[in-house]
Amino acid sequence: MNKMKRIILADDHAFIRLGLIQILKDEFPSVEIKEVADAETLINEVKLHDWDLVISDLEMPGKSGIEALEQIKKIKPQLPVLILSIYTEDLYAVRVLKAGASGYMNKNAAPYELINAIQRISLGRKYITPEIAEKLLSQVNPVNNPHELLTNKEFEIFRLLAYGKTITQIAQMQSLALTTVSTYRSRILEKLGLSNNAELTRYAIAHQLISDIGP
Repeated sequence: MNKMKRIILADDHAFIRLGLIQILKDEFPSVEIKEVADAETLINEVKLHDWDLVISDLEMPGKSGIEALEQIKKIKPQLPVLILSIYTEDLYAVRVLKAGASGYMNKNAAPYELINAIQRISLGRKYITPEIAEKLLSQVNPVNNPHELLTNKEFEIFRLLAYGKTITQIAQMQSLALTTVSTYRSRILEKLGLSNNAELTRYAIAHQLISDIGP
């Protein structure tokens, strides 16, 4: 952990940031922790200052954690990023690791797992749970899981459509043109072999790709 002196923590829920900071401070009293509530602020902080580790939520207002991850890796490729999420490893772990993350952790994991992850990352290694390792080894068969063929952006828009968001709402949320979102929608439907948004939602529920909480 001697390599990890400055950590930036991104999560839009203050109580979650507070809990994570307490866990980190209990184990690493001398670490400096900066907290932010959205991806844009996180990206700006990475541009302006030097950090030893980024800990970021996957779903935040504006840009998603995976979009922030992709930008961070363009700005500072060597900066390790640990992604936290309410979703199980099945949904996002392989995506974020392929996008350059140093680890992926479910928020329901025990506090000591966060410490284990940070200690492993501080040694320059990836934090991979047995579940993620199994998934990486099996390399999901796209024929059985067509959603694995979607790009990260397509996957984000797919989930928003599945939650019932309109093209206009998605365009506003993602800062995209209406025509761009429509193009994404057409491409998603084609890749998944579906015809409409209702089928998209049924597909997402059947594959447990959306939660009851919503985006």
